[in-house]
Amino acid sequence: MDTLDLTLDHPLRSFRLSVAATLGRETLALVGPSGAGKSSVLRAIAGLLGPERGRIELGEETWLDTDAGVDLPPERRSVGLVFQEYALFPHLNVRRNVAFGGRERVDELLERFRISHLAHARPGDLSGGERQRVALARALARDPSVLLLDEPLSALDAHTRNVVRGELAELLAELRLPTLLVTHDFEDAAALADRVGVIVDGRILQVGSAGDLLAAPADAFVASFTGANLLHGTARPGLNGLTEVVLDDARLAYSTDEVGGRVGLAVYPWEIALARTEPADSAVNHLRGDVRSLVALGNRVRVRVGPLTAEITAASAERLALREGEPVVASFKATAARLVPLA
Repeated sequence: MDTLDLTLDHPLRSFRLSVAATLGRETLALVGPSGAGKSSVLRAIAGLLGPERGRIELGEETWLDTDAGVDLPPERRSVGLVFQEYALFPHLNVRRNVAFGGRERVDELLERFRISHLAHARPGDLSGGERQRVALARALARDPSVLLLDEPLSALDAHTRNVVRGELAELLAELRLPTLLVTHDFEDAAALADRVGVIVDGRILQVGSAGDLLAAPADAFVASFTGANLLHGTARPGLNGLTEVVLDDARLAYSTDEVGGRVGLAVYPWEIALARTEPADSAVNHLRGDVRSLVALGNRVRVRVGPLTAEITAASAERLALREGEPVVASFKATAARLVPLA
């Protein structure tokens, strides 16, 4: 299996897209806010965007080399592209949509994606999940060497999204193609990709497994984008080998990270415990606050306490009899408090 190598430099509206990446038999997700340049990377690989400067190679084959004047057209690049809104042809039925990508594997792909019974249906008659399966089948009908997925789950409702996410994860694990997926949802990226790159204003801030990004975010943006609470403060050496953080509201918190100066203290919602009074346990961070909101999510409840959001089980919330406006203590361990420098 060939490796995809790319370097791109191109002006966008208010910044320059400047990225470099290498993909082997894996899925790399670029995750970031809208307008960060994610889709422009896909369009450049597919040949739909001619960058000002760049080089794209698949193994020994050069698709783009602006210095050498090489720029293969889209039809000569072995790419399967699934657009954000799927871009199915509304006047063609499912079979003909898939055949547009390549005729030789149509029956195989209809069967593989369990859409054979929809072969004569039009896209307007399909559900969101069915349209996505058709779009994937059409992309794979080209027998591509590289797969590109542009926000593949964003058009789906919450229930369908969870189902299709699992199906897509299984498919990607089976294909093991160099796959670049872009999304604004870190949960989707974590579920689907081997590696995740956080991109902002055209630059990749950090690349690693989802676990790496959660355990050691490179900066405050990565921490907050991956779902952490972020409290600002000033760090200094503390007792017992801990780092003491004087938060901007004058309260103290502690971390095992050795960082000094202005920092963001990042702690994830699931690492925060709630109690009516300060617990006598190993946690050294205890921040008091009133309950601002409670949101039930299945068997979990997200509770906003002062500047923090905690995620606890529904059973814990019921046991504590939590009510908005009532005081509680949010506790977390020093090992759960990750410190990231603030510019």
